[in-house]
This record gives sequence, C-alpha cells and structure tokens, in this order.
Amino acid sequence: MGDEDVDGKYSRNMSACSSTMSYSTKLFLFMVPLVLVSGFVFVNIGRPKDPSSFLTSLSTSPHDLPSHPSLPPTTAPAPSPLPPEMILPSLPASSLSTKVESIQGNDNRTIRLNPIITTTSNNVTSTAPSEPKKRRVLSNLQKIEFELQKARASIKAASMDDPVDDPDYVPLGPMYWNAKIFHRSYLEMEKQFKIYVYKEGEPPLFHDGPCKSIYSMEGSFIYEMETNTRFRTNNPDKAHAFYLPFSVVKMVRFVYERNSRDFGPIRNTVRDYINLVGDKYPYWNRSIGADHFMLSCHDWGPEASFSHPHLGHNSIRALCNANTSERFKPRKDVSIPEINLRTGSLTGLVGGPSPSSRPILAFFAGGVHGPVRPVLLEHWENKDNDIRVHKYLPRGTSYSDMMRNSKFCICPSGYEVASPRIVEALYSGCVPVLINSGYVPPFSDVLNWKSFSVIVSVEDIPNLKTILTAISPRQYLRMYRRVLKVRRHFEVNSPAKRFDVFHMILHSIWVRRLNVRIREV
Repeated sequence: MGDEDVDGKYSRNMSACSSTMSYSTKLFLFMVPLVLVSGFVFVNIGRPKDPSSFLTSLSTSPHDLPSHPSLPPTTAPAPSPLPPEMILPSLPASSLSTKVESIQGNDNRTIRLNPIITTTSNNVTSTAPSEPKKRRVLSNLQKIEFELQKARASIKAASMDDPVDDPDYVPLGPMYWNAKIFHRSYLEMEKQFKIYVYKEGEPPLFHDGPCKSIYSMEGSFIYEMETNTRFRTNNPDKAHAFYLPFSVVKMVRFVYERNSRDFGPIRNTVRDYINLVGDKYPYWNRSIGADHFMLSCHDWGPEASFSHPHLGHNSIRALCNANTSERFKPRKDVSIPEINLRTGSLTGLVGGPSPSSRPILAFFAGGVHGPVRPVLLEHWENKDNDIRVHKYLPRGTSYSDMMRNSKFCICPSGYEVASPRIVEALYSGCVPVLINSGYVPPFSDVLNWKSFSVIVSVEDIPNLKTILTAISPRQYLRMYRRVLKVRRHFEVNSPAKRFDVFHMILHSIWVRRLNVRIREV
C-alpha cells in the first residue's frame, strides 16, 4: 500500500469519527476492557524478543566480538534467557552453527569462521499460542569457552588499585611489563586451567624425557604433567588445552639413525601420533590443533613440529629454540628456558656473592660454534682483564666460580639461539648479556628483559666494554636486585612450586589458549 493510500484512508477514518462521535464513544467504552484483557493474555504467552537485542545485552566486550546479522524472529527464534552464570558473552547467534574456515596466519589467534546460519525457518502462520521454549543446554565446548571468556574479562579488569594479597609471591617492579595483569592472569590460571594429557604412546618416545642434561626441561615438564593433579584432568571434555607428550630428544636417540641425515623417521613418528589422536578423539579435528601444545628443548624441536602441518602452523609450540627466523611466532608459540641440570636438581646452582665481591666485569667461556661466538672470541679472547673471554678455561679455574665472581655474564648464541648460560647467569646472580639475532627470550610476554639484562647486537660486539662500563654502579645494582627477584621464575622444583619455571611455562600456554576462540560446527 502506497503512502497516498495510507493518508487517504487515514483522512476518511478521521471524517467518519467526527461525524459519528456519540456512537464511537459508546463503542470505545465497550472495547477498552476487551483490549486490556487481550493484551494481558498476549504478554503472558511470552512472545520471543528480537534475537539481536538479546545478544547485544549479553555482550561484555563488543569490540572483541565478530559482527553478526540481525535475525528476524521468523528465521531464528530467540533462545530462552539463561541464568547469569551461563551467559556466553563472546558467542554471537551464528557461532553455534558455524564452521572453522582457517586459523593459519591469524595474528590474534581468533579462529576465522564462515557465518553459516543453520536454524530453520517456519513459514507456517498460526495464531495458536507457541509452546514454551526449552532452556538451551550448553555443550562442553561452550562451557569451556565461557570459562575462558570470564577469565579474559577478569584479567582485563585488573588495575593498580587491586589489593595485594598472595601468601607466596606478589609480582612487583619493572621486571614485568604489567605486574597486576600478570598476577591476575596467574591466579585465574590456578583457579581453572585444565589440561588433558593424551595417554597414547609408550616410553621412551612418549611420556618420558631427559631430566639430567641440557635438554632437562623436556623430561621435567613431562614428569610434572604426568604427576600434577591441579592442572591435569582425566576428562578431555573439561580440558582447556591438550598436551602431546612426546620427546624429540628421545626420538633423536631411539628413532633417528646417527649421521644418516634422514629426518624421515622422526617426522613419521610425530605425524603418526597426531593422526592417531586425531582419529581416536574429536578434539584435534575440532580446533585443527589450535588448543593443543607440544614442548621441546632439542634443536630439532621446531623441525619436528612441522612433521604435521597443523601442528607447526596452528598448535602452541613451547620451544627452547625460539628463533623468529625459523618460523617461531611469539603470539602463538612459547619460548622456554634451556636449563642444564647435570644432577637433576638445583643443588649448588643457585646463589652467589654480593656485587662488591664480584671483581670481574664480564665473563664467557665456551666452544666456537655458530656465527656469533667466533666474532666474540676474535675481539675479546685473552685481550682484556675486565672482559674475560675464553675458548677453554685455564687449568684449575672453575666455570661456576667465574660466573659468581662476575658482574655480567656474556651469553652468545651457538648453533642455535638458545643458551643454558642465560639461566646459569640468573642462578649465579650475574646480569646476563644476550648476544644473538632473532631470539625471543623466555616468558618475554610477561618479563621485561631490558630491565634485568643487557641486550647487545652482534654488530656491537667490538663495543662490548664501552657498553658495559657505561652502565652506572647505581643502575647495575638495580639490575642485580632484579635478577635475584626474577630468577624464581627459572628455578626447577620437584614437586613444582608456585611461580617457578613449570608454572611460568603453563602460564605462557594459558595466555596463548586465552587468545584462541573455538566454536562448534
């Protein structure tokens, strides 16, 4: 009907009303009670509200949500209101019926989706009262994502005004990019983070790892995950993340044929394991591996991760060899420290004298391998009493004593960017000097390494003494104190203690999991 027809009809009705006022008045008095009764019945029928307004009322962070179309009531009836504790603020109407399109190459780790709406439209017109809608039953995945959304909101709400209350440790100081955010995130992790460890596989390749070598983090982490009851769950439906418990170090020892240069056996072992758990469980295929993680401290860890394309591109990779030039992605992957536990414990490794009892300015001793160390030795080997650089230590000289007697410990990369000297320096109370290219230091999403270490480019190796002597005694003392505070995050304990290296690795994985949103097909 056009606008003119409407206006004409409206004018004619007005004329009729003016000519028959007395009759209309009587009719009006008769109809009012009937209309009120009808209206009361209509409201109590419970006509569904507009779904788009319902979803808008649930949203706690609209700027983080994907856009969703406004659905007419005939095509998508609104769900019945949920209790407040079960509201899903991050999931729009179409999210429960969307398909994962791709997650590779997405910096913010949010899975991209096709907005395919699968609700069916009822074209039958009926005046009969609609039947009461059943309450929506949330799937396990929806509950998991809802828990993570609450954690995100809690972490985001952390502020400097939060009360300081932690019986063990309160992160404070410039060693942290944001101490309050980190503390709140850590507490949220302790409160709800659950990990499912796949039971498939037999030792020594799976559920086993070295605990007394330069690759000790593999064995230590696997052991803690196997015995930990706080973060591990035996119900995969309640897991926020899934651990693939294989050891690249053990594969190199038992699968790889020495000097063969054939990486195929390791690649096949990793790929077969992924296919096994993918065929047996729905969780890998559900997220294309995005909520799964692996951990490796071997130099070949990154290469092993690309045995399966989704493992390398989508999964969280906790690696000692965190080299951005070798496809390490800091927003997705986790840099973990390389720790050389010769005896399997920290006995005799942690501690050192005060700054006034450290007469040596800087120290390094180590083999010549990789592109950085030859440059360091060329410029400083046995050339300066303040910069003690050695290929081989003089007879009778203790490596650990030299670190404890030095203010700065030089930590150049070798064949790979990671070096156990970084943690050895922290244990000894020696300010580390990082010399490398493309290395992402451990836990650098939380820790501000520039506040307690010196970062030197390879090109500035000739100026090393100038750089270190330019640091004032007051600034050095501040860095020294920060080293003593931050080293708790690198200590290996059995059983694990709060804020130690095991928990810091878990926290880094927790943060990456928070950055992934998984939605059901």
